[in-house]
Amino acid sequence: MVFDPRAGDGAGDRLRGDASRPAPSHRRRTGLVSVPTGADTPRSGPATEDEPATTRLDGRVALVTGAGSPDGIGYATARRLIGLGARVAIVSTTRRIHERASELGAVGFVADLTDEAEVAALADAVVDQLGEVEVLVNNAGLTSRTSPEVLRPVGQLSYDEWHREIERNLTTAFLCSRAFIGGMAERGWGRIVNLAATAGPVNALPAEAAYAAAKAGVVGLTRALALEMIADGVTVNAVAPGKIHTGASTVAELRQGLATPAGRPGTPDEVAAAVAFLCSPAASYITGQMLVVDGGNSVREAGFR
Repeated sequence: MVFDPRAGDGAGDRLRGDASRPAPSHRRRTGLVSVPTGADTPRSGPATEDEPATTRLDGRVALVTGAGSPDGIGYATARRLIGLGARVAIVSTTRRIHERASELGAVGFVADLTDEAEVAALADAVVDQLGEVEVLVNNAGLTSRTSPEVLRPVGQLSYDEWHREIERNLTTAFLCSRAFIGGMAERGWGRIVNLAATAGPVNALPAEAAYAAAKAGVVGLTRALALEMIADGVTVNAVAPGKIHTGASTVAELRQGLATPAGRPGTPDEVAAAVAFLCSPAASYITGQMLVVDGGNSVREAGFR
């Protein structure tokens, strides 16, 4: 199934009434709760010895942004979540998302996630078609052939170029997270995984200041939101890919991947595996963290050969 909130049909025309207002206030923990031996534990709590933690997501609704490319991280993540039993919605800025949705058996949406009104319409449409979102993967913002990264020294970087990188890499994660955290908090369970990058939080290269700043900002957003949501049973984490072989990879990037300790670039599915685990009930005690997926590249000494 596919849906375009800009096409003027149905749910896309209905903006969320609270789009400009903050999410409902969260329940605050007033003290530790003792659960007597043999008593039932809350559904959102940790597994017991008789009920080991599961990675399954049966029946849960997930939204994966930035899933328009068949060889990208978003597509691989959606495929993983579907394999774990989730009902998945995917979104991108172009109508090619329709093809991806048909291939995966997902529900597809077209939306500009830098636009507050379109994110609000998207949220309403997903809820109408699938139900309340319990898992959110903020993957939108990574570069593509049609929207390449801006590579320019700070002294030559225009304000519009700076703003565009921040908007698509950081603002998208903020707007989408804000649209769904209220519902997650009310239900007492949720998973948010933001796609960062090694560029910014771990290292940087000349001429990519805007991208690096945005991805470092994603990690800051992740940590702050994790602390805001922890009492509501919602975890928020980030995954930071290194050199990954996608359809948007340049020859130079692939060569850099060959120079990693692993001797090759990573695959989208290897990143998706990390994302899927953090989305699962088994990751209930992990929040505010950044998991680096880079073949060991960020931990070696610069002179290693």
